[in-house]
Amino acid sequence: MSWLFDTVKLNVVDEEMLQKAVEEQGPQEQAGRIAKEEGIHYNEVCQLSLDYRNIRKIDHLWQFTALTKLQLECNKISKIEGLETLINLTILNLSFNNIEVIEGLDTLVNLEDLSLFNNRISVIHNMDTLLNLKLLSLGNNCLAQLENVIYLRKFKNLCSLDLAGNLICEAENYKIFVTAYLSDLVYLDYRLLDKQTREHAYGKYQNSIEEMKHNETQEQKALEAKQGLEEELQLHRDAFVEFLNGPYLFDSMYADDPEASKLAYLPGVDVLLETYKSQLVVLCEQVFEIGLAQQGRRESEVKSFFGCSKEAVSDNQQRAAQVAADFEMTRRQWMGEMQQATDMHLLEAQVMHCSEAISLLCDSLMTLELQLVDQLEDIIKDFERNITDMVAGFVEIVQGIFAQCRDLENHHHEKLLEIAVATLERVAKNELEEDMPYDVRMLFVDKDTVINAVSASHDTHLLKIDNREDELVTRINNWMGSLMKSIQDEEVKRNRKRISEIHNYVDYVRNQLDEMQQQHEHP
Repeated sequence: MSWLFDTVKLNVVDEEMLQKAVEEQGPQEQAGRIAKEEGIHYNEVCQLSLDYRNIRKIDHLWQFTALTKLQLECNKISKIEGLETLINLTILNLSFNNIEVIEGLDTLVNLEDLSLFNNRISVIHNMDTLLNLKLLSLGNNCLAQLENVIYLRKFKNLCSLDLAGNLICEAENYKIFVTAYLSDLVYLDYRLLDKQTREHAYGKYQNSIEEMKHNETQEQKALEAKQGLEEELQLHRDAFVEFLNGPYLFDSMYADDPEASKLAYLPGVDVLLETYKSQLVVLCEQVFEIGLAQQGRRESEVKSFFGCSKEAVSDNQQRAAQVAADFEMTRRQWMGEMQQATDMHLLEAQVMHCSEAISLLCDSLMTLELQLVDQLEDIIKDFERNITDMVAGFVEIVQGIFAQCRDLENHHHEKLLEIAVATLERVAKNELEEDMPYDVRMLFVDKDTVINAVSASHDTHLLKIDNREDELVTRINNWMGSLMKSIQDEEVKRNRKRISEIHNYVDYVRNQLDEMQQQHEHP
């Protein structure tokens, strides 16, 4: 039989296969015909079955963003890939394939039911993001290490687990071990775990489980603390003021300044630096606090805009739906009358009247869409004006504070230069009592050398201040530009889709009218 198997053609998921599958599984008869005429939109397909197709590679699924159920069982797939955009998947079946490694599932955070039954998997891993998982089937695989099951403790929603047919099931303590470490399981290998089994399992592994729970609690606390810091930092980034709530700018100025450590040895510079640092931190924190406040205002404005836009679209859709419903009720009545008509002159009059009504319907729906376009255009213009004023006001304040930072750096530079020149004179007169490292003393071989060192330090600091200001201003302007472009693009997309919907519906009712007329002319 092997020669017969070798002759089977292996396939890759391609456009032709997908189109055929969607057509086969989509609406049939009249609804199917309308769907084909309007075009198949992959981003609206919710379920897709690609089983028994000798598929060896998953591909071309990136358009199916609304997919909630995907069936790929009974193929020749050896690698889980090409699923990154299917973030709405809740059910995924990859049973009866040749998969050896669990991978490629990181983005499927909504997955609840995963079947990998009858593959070649030897390790349970790479599933950290699937925290909504409720049902997992790994039966008939190559799992040999019973301890590997402990990995599944992180899935608190997991209630059904199938491991039957693996080597681990041959272990004497298999059922007790799995029950003990996965205490939230309800079904194991499709059998209900009773109270007696649970009590026995907990009693046998109590010490190990208690220690593991303690470690997991500590890890969870550390993880939550880390996530809290990351969320806080992201908030600061969204406000464009990250690392301005402390001495970060000051520290970066001196971290990249090779002369700073040498000049710090000069008499009185330590006090000067402390004063400079505290004053610069105050200015940075002003930018930080203003940035967070402005971010809150921008968020409110954005939320208000999308709320108004959604309300306008919803209201317009309701009015259009009512117009279409009224027309549809009348149209069905006319169609019924025309089916019964025997007088051709009367039928022609009815067809003419219905045709005029269809034209009026089209005009009404197009007028409503035009009204919505004008309304949304006004809303978008108001929003753009408001958000532009907000950003411009924030930038103006920020630039004023960064100007103060430069003034502070200039003042510090002047003071440092005075100390450096005075130190040079004392070195020349051999009046300096403090011991200096060799590289510091080399600064004072002549006046040009020491002045150049102080100026180089000054230039480094000013560049850091300028770069941080430019970064903030550039990023917030880019954010505003991207936001407005995405809003405009989405509105164009919505408008085109709506016009297409109107034309498709009008064409559909006209075709039905034409078919009715042809049936009477050629009975």
